[in-house]
Amino acid sequence: MKRKTAVITGATSGIGREFAYAFAAMGYRLVLTGRRTGRLEALSEELQVPCRIWTADLSDEEQCYDFLERLEKTRVDVFINNAGFGVCGSFTETELSKETSLIDVNVKAMHILLKRMLKKMERQGFGTILNVGSAAGLLPAGPHMAAYYASKSYVVSLTRAVARELAEQKSPVYVAVLCPGPVDTEFNARANVKFAMKGISPKYCVREALRGMKRRQNVIIPSPLVRAGTLVQKLLPASILIPLISAQQKRKVYRPGQGG
Repeated sequence: MKRKTAVITGATSGIGREFAYAFAAMGYRLVLTGRRTGRLEALSEELQVPCRIWTADLSDEEQCYDFLERLEKTRVDVFINNAGFGVCGSFTETELSKETSLIDVNVKAMHILLKRMLKKMERQGFGTILNVGSAAGLLPAGPHMAAYYASKSYVVSLTRAVARELAEQKSPVYVAVLCPGPVDTEFNARANVKFAMKGISPKYCVREALRGMKRRQNVIIPSPLVRAGTLVQKLLPASILIPLISAQQKRKVYRPGQGG
């Protein structure tokens, strides 16, 4: 039986790295990409399966297309569209360059990779794509992480729409979005944030993601607490919910010199 292949973007840490461990344990061949060559090399040496690595900065559109070209002749059974990051702080104070880079990765690269990989899988006649979104994308807005919440809303909305189109077309390709709340990863440091509520582990997040994929769920929320919160927020009008989100966000914004 031919070994299946999983492709994972943002594989050097956190959720992406944990997906690499999980698919390796299931015997998949792996194709891993990320910005840090040393980490990719160390991870590939650790995994006991055939593994190809490519260093790429997916905020660069040309590198997105180059990555896809390299995959043109590769059978891809599962594509984990995971690369992304956050920026935390008041919109008037956060750096514009960081936010435009965030949009390039979280929105533009995600969109390009989803569309091109979907077309590839339809030609193959099979395949699974998991876009890694966030519970932030299920909320109306996120003051103090405005660009990040907006980017993840795009991921969730696009995935839901594409999943419905595929169902109507009876496509052989399955598409889903993973919407975790806080996860204990390097995301916190890069976004300059400390979560106000305890995060789940990347291992738990990936385990629940795989369970949701097995059930063919289109929106996968791995945390029971976040699932409950999602149901509650549907009952609240945006005029009440957004100030509540703002208050919660203010609790987790980290500024050097303020302790903790």
